Amino acid sequence: MRLLLLDPFHGAAGDMAIGALLDAGADEAQVRAAMASVVADPVFSRTERCGIGAVRVETRAGHAHRSLDEVLAIVEGADAPAAAIARARRVYGRIARAEESVHGHAPHFHEVGADDAIADVIGACTALESLHVDAVAVMPVALGRGTVRSAHGVIPVPAPATLAVLRESDLETVVGGGEGELCTPTGAALLAEFSTVRADRIGAARVIASGYGAGSRDPEGVPNVLRAVVMESEEGSGGDTVDLLETNVDDVTGEVLAHAMECLFAAGARDVSVIPATMKKGRAGHLVRVVCRPADSARLSTMMATELGTLGVRCISSVHRLTAERRMVLVTTEYAGERREIAVKVASLEGSVYSVKAESDEVRAWAEDLGVPVRHLARIVEEAAWHDLEGEGR
Repeated sequence: MRLLLLDPFHGAAGDMAIGALLDAGADEAQVRAAMASVVADPVFSRTERCGIGAVRVETRAGHAHRSLDEVLAIVEGADAPAAAIARARRVYGRIARAEESVHGHAPHFHEVGADDAIADVIGACTALESLHVDAVAVMPVALGRGTVRSAHGVIPVPAPATLAVLRESDLETVVGGGEGELCTPTGAALLAEFSTVRADRIGAARVIASGYGAGSRDPEGVPNVLRAVVMESEEGSGGDTVDLLETNVDDVTGEVLAHAMECLFAAGARDVSVIPATMKKGRAGHLVRVVCRPADSARLSTMMATELGTLGVRCISSVHRLTAERRMVLVTTEYAGERREIAVKVASLEGSVYSVKAESDEVRAWAEDLGVPVRHLARIVEEAAWHDLEGEGR
């Protein structure tokens, strides 16, 4: 099992997360392309913080005030893997809920809606995806102290939005740790979205890589860095731990069920199923089942109750599931005289590939352009993938 441990012992921000992941082995070319598609080509450089070598990330972007829809439109247009874009959307969902809880209305992003913040989010999500880890643990987050100037004036540290993000998460924190804002709302949302297991549940593991991401400030005597450690563990190899959430409903429409599924997926559910069921007194109904991270269990249970109107949600906790090793590859396919690169998800067990699946959105878009059936084009792309992967299994 491949694990990632993030240690924000002097706080966290988006640029620090990217730097740490790059230093630990994330794909620099992929991260650069993702960030450059949002703003100018970023600068990655080596620096030191209290004698610790680290990667410094600079986006070279200006400020902007945007709505959530405007931010998400930029995220959707980024040159990044589909999984990274989906994760970035969830990060901004966390920030939006935090801002709304602070201000009492739909947020209009200031600092977190600027080009540099969007580039940091999509860059960090792309970096994480490129590391192909099975689980992420986050050590306690240092919050800092004092005040910081924002678009609304001088506010106390940690910022209200940072606290609201942390309140929704399972992250542990450390008050203080240094002067100034050590953990930004963007940094908190990234760590909350990345976290899948508690750090104290990690057993014996072998360190295979480590890296440090430098913050912009260089305070004397304090290493302003975020540390990333990639580890390999035999325990739990081939799987992870999830919670199962279930509820029965017999008084909601198909439209309500479909909307609830969309909301649950957007909020981070790993999977959502709606299964026809015969309930008490022969009534026709549905069993709604959600697979989620233990950290998201309470929040998603509340969402199920509010969206479906159910009076109770069953939580079956700490269920071990077998998970294949997964990676995305780009497959060049030619059809009807046209060549395209299509993303294909490759699944392996014990080093042997047993499944390939073309990304449905990309295949559908190409099929619509050509006027051919989607299933026909998907088969051709997947056959090309098998050809490229010849020797890795089947």
